[in-house]
Amino acid sequence: MNKSALASIGMTAIVLAACSDATTGTNNNSNLVPSSMAAAFSSTPAGFEQLSTSFNSSDTGSAFMPDFDGHGDRRGRGGRDDDHGDDRGGPGFGLGGLMGGGLGGFLMGDGLVNDHFFHFRSGKCAFQSGVGVVCADTTHSGQIVSSKTIKYTTATNTLQSAIDSTTDGVDLTATVKGTVTRHEGSTSTIDASNHQTVTGLTTAARHVDGTSSGTETSTGTSVFGAFTSKRVTGDTITGVVIPKATTTTTRVYPTAGSVTRGMSLTMTVQGATLSTTRKETITYDGSATAKVVIIKDGATQNCTMPLPHGKLTCS
Repeated sequence: MNKSALASIGMTAIVLAACSDATTGTNNNSNLVPSSMAAAFSSTPAGFEQLSTSFNSSDTGSAFMPDFDGHGDRRGRGGRDDDHGDDRGGPGFGLGGLMGGGLGGFLMGDGLVNDHFFHFRSGKCAFQSGVGVVCADTTHSGQIVSSKTIKYTTATNTLQSAIDSTTDGVDLTATVKGTVTRHEGSTSTIDASNHQTVTGLTTAARHVDGTSSGTETSTGTSVFGAFTSKRVTGDTITGVVIPKATTTTTRVYPTAGSVTRGMSLTMTVQGATLSTTRKETITYDGSATAKVVIIKDGATQNCTMPLPHGKLTCS
C-alpha cells in the first residue's frame, strides 16, 4: 500500500447498504448490520503481530470474523480487549481507544526495549553478507508464514551480523502470508508486509520511520447464507523522535513526528454490501500530550492522549 492509498483509508465517503431493501426472507434484516462492524477495528489481521508496526497486535492465532447475530465474541473473533483498543464504548466513536489493539508501547512511553523489532531472532535465521540477518519462512500456528530481513548497522553504515552496543540503526523488512481455517469451515487469507527503520541508537534520540499494509479476506457461511469480508490495514510512521532513556527516565515517549493508521472493512452477505473505514493520526509536538484526530466514515473527532500511557479523550 503506497502512502496515497493509505491516506485515503477513512477519508472516502461510506454509504451503508440499506439491508431492508437488499434482502429477502423471514430473517430479521436488522441483524445484517452486525455489532462487530465496530469490533473489526479492535484487532489487526492475523499474523500482523509478526510485523513491526504502530499497532499493539497480539498473537490471537485467528482472524476477524463477523458476528451477524450480535451475540458473539465482542472482540471480533480474534481481537484483543485492552485499555487502548476495545469496543466497550467510550471515546473514539465508541471504540474506547485506538484501533488495532491500541498503540504500540514504544509510541506510548515504553521506549524501544520491549519491541520484538529488536529481539526477533527465532526460527531459521542466518546472517548473509551484504544482505543482513535473514529469517525465512517461519511458520506460526501451522498456517501463517513470515519472512524477515533485518539489517543492523553502525553509525558509519557498516552492516553487522547481530545487534550490539555499537549498533546505530536497525532496518526491518517483513512479510506475512497464509490462510487460517476454522472448525466451521470459514477461511481467512492474509497478505501483509512492512518496512521500518530506526536510527540514532547510539545517540541521545532514536528516529523511527516505517510503513505497513495488509489485507485479510474471509469467506464462510453465516445464519443468512454465504458471506465475504475484507479488512485492509496499514500505517505510516513519519519522523518520530524518541529520546533515549536514562537512569532517571525509564519511560520515554515521542517528542516529534506523526503516526497515521487506517483500517477498512467491506462485507457482503445476501447481496447487501456494508462498509466502514477509520483513520487515526497521532501527532507529537514535544509536550506530554499527543494530539489525535480520528475520522470514521467521514465524521471527525479531535482527541488528546496524555503521555506516557494516558487515556484517550475526545471532544
